[in-house]
Amino acid sequence: MSRKLGRLTLHGESGWLGRALTSAVAIAVLTTARPAESWAWFVLGGGLAMFMVGTVLMTARPYVALALLGTVAVSNALIAGLPDSNALVLVLVAIADIAVMSFPRYGVLRGNRPIVATGIGVAAAFALSAWWFDRPDSWYFSQLLWTAVLTAFGLNRRQYEIQARQTEQLLEQTRLAQSEQARAAALDERGRIARDLHDVLAHSLGALSVQLELAEALLEERGDTEGALDRIRRSRRLAVQGLSEARNAVAALREDEVPDLRQALAALAEQHEADHGAAVRLSMAGTAGPLDSGATVALLNAAREALTNAARHAPGQPVDVGLAFADGVRLTVRNKGATAGEGFGLAGMRERLALVGGTLTAGPDGDDWLVVAEVPDE
Repeated sequence: MSRKLGRLTLHGESGWLGRALTSAVAIAVLTTARPAESWAWFVLGGGLAMFMVGTVLMTARPYVALALLGTVAVSNALIAGLPDSNALVLVLVAIADIAVMSFPRYGVLRGNRPIVATGIGVAAAFALSAWWFDRPDSWYFSQLLWTAVLTAFGLNRRQYEIQARQTEQLLEQTRLAQSEQARAAALDERGRIARDLHDVLAHSLGALSVQLELAEALLEERGDTEGALDRIRRSRRLAVQGLSEARNAVAALREDEVPDLRQALAALAEQHEADHGAAVRLSMAGTAGPLDSGATVALLNAAREALTNAARHAPGQPVDVGLAFADGVRLTVRNKGATAGEGFGLAGMRERLALVGGTLTAGPDGDDWLVVAEVPDE
């Protein structure tokens, strides 16, 4: 609604109120006219009517309006020298409206050509009127001066309106850009939440579910209370581990302190051995430098995902985990047996590492499956 009202107030932006006031001024001045020749009333009355129609059509029919207003300006300039005709008022209001008008940037009438052509016609008409009605040179130059002042006013108004329209367009483009940025941010946030759900909840709850199913099977099928209790104890450790992982993820998002990468990786390897009965050979090389909290969490999650996949696709097989600090951090996880395909886990790890400037590759390496996560120095 506001944009519609904005268009109604423009002709450019000079507005219906401005048109009404201009018409009222022209009518008021003409009511005081006392031309010496009665035929002048036909020119004045016709000029006023054409002016009012032309000023209404300035937006909808600019070329028709130009023809009408140009006719008003030139015809009334021709009789401006007639004593007490007050025809100058119609010349001025018509020339001001033409100066305000904007035309397309193509064709013969683009730019300032309409007002220049009209100005030349009006100057010539003033000269003819001064000669015909025997007016002095001072009168002629005074008419030109008034015309120039109103033309300058109109051109200044048009420039203001053009800048106002450009500002409005720029604001609209800015709103669109902000809307797109907000949409992109929302999509990024959804992706981040999806990764966190998988990294923390899916891993912990999945492992917890397996342990509870085993406990249930031990009780129902074998009556092995001791074995079931052992699985329940493992389930409790998994729940505690999942809670710790969730806290680590929140700490990374809040830029709080996160666990040391070496210690956390050693604990992860120990936990994997305890839960899956598979040996984990852990090797570390190089001197650890400062590492962004987001990179630390991304690397730990990559290691956890790779170990989970190893337990799923190569149960009981040993796993080699390597951590090297040299021009960044390089994490490798190697297990026996190729793992076909790639699920949401590794895809999420790849996205998370990309957010901290890192990369992740996973694929067969001979008879093994190798996962490599790298984060370069900042």
